[in-house]
Amino acid sequence: MKKLLILFVLFFSVAATAQFSVRLIVTDVATRKNDDIYVSGNFNSWNPKDENYKLKPFGGTRKSIVIKDLAAGTYAFKFTRGGFDKVETTGDGRDISDRVLDVNADVSQEFTVAGWKDEYPEVPKRYTASPQVRIIDTAFRMPQLERSRRIWIYLPKGYATASKTYPVLYMHDGQNLFNEQTAPFGEWGVDECLDTLQQKLGKECIVIGIDNGGTKRMNEYNPYDHAEYGKGEGKLYTEFIVKTLKPFIDNKYRTLKSPENTFIAGSSMGGLISFYAILQYPDVFGAAGVFSPSFWVSDQVFADAEKFTTTAMPRFYLYAGKMEPTNMVPNNEKMASILQKKQRYAIRLVSDPLGKHNEKTWRQEFVDFYKWLMSY
Repeated sequence: MKKLLILFVLFFSVAATAQFSVRLIVTDVATRKNDDIYVSGNFNSWNPKDENYKLKPFGGTRKSIVIKDLAAGTYAFKFTRGGFDKVETTGDGRDISDRVLDVNADVSQEFTVAGWKDEYPEVPKRYTASPQVRIIDTAFRMPQLERSRRIWIYLPKGYATASKTYPVLYMHDGQNLFNEQTAPFGEWGVDECLDTLQQKLGKECIVIGIDNGGTKRMNEYNPYDHAEYGKGEGKLYTEFIVKTLKPFIDNKYRTLKSPENTFIAGSSMGGLISFYAILQYPDVFGAAGVFSPSFWVSDQVFADAEKFTTTAMPRFYLYAGKMEPTNMVPNNEKMASILQKKQRYAIRLVSDPLGKHNEKTWRQEFVDFYKWLMSY
């Protein structure tokens, strides 16, 4: 019996660490048949022109790639011609959902590409911001960084006729929050979401959207110097929010100013800087929405979390999707385990089996985040 038990454990240990080969074959391409084709997915951090993932001729006009040593799991991918401006589409140029493959054995699958994104003219985007959204300033001064930035505000529907005060949620990548016209990869729909949710929950909130700095985004949202991206300006950026922007908002609008009513949220690098903001200013921010955070930028963020102490009770909403780069969920779990050792902290850890690194996913998750945010 003991031998059987050992064999049973060994069998499942081997199964859990099994590696498989996946052959992807493109049998037909509608146009640009002679161009190089790459596969981009959560197995290679969605790199659209990874030379290690370029398809090779496979008899006739077909092209294929064999991806070796894949662990069992679910993988998302698309075919490109070297960039997401040249990613595959439907035959009439519409975006397609990620292709999904469940791997639990060696597998070979065939595909056809109906069209490429760069062969279809861009359709003008609609203005979708609700009447509750306005632009405070197109060039709000950031003295800490010697720059200026567009700032958006969402006010609850009853703000103009009420006299009460409101909590405030500060969010990064402001151009992606409210308006399809300014969102290069799709908007979060924060305004439409809150118009509906606030009626159902009876809990309203002001939202401040801060545009990212374009080429400066990687620096402003990064608290740490980086060999590739350069000097980290995250400390100065968070200082701008706390010492310049928040005082302006608190003076101009009817806000609840305490940390229990002041929140911060963002995705990817915006998730990293939202997390860092609480570490730096726990007396200002009481909760953070940390969506798909770029904790990979520096291990220092984990060391900073280990050292972090406060007499407040900060709350962290840590979200990651399993269709994102493979380090996203493990990094979130690692951070959650660090925070859970600190008895006063409230943590919501979400590992979404179908979550992807895009605005569509974060838009869907924002609903649960807001419910969680307002449940305290």
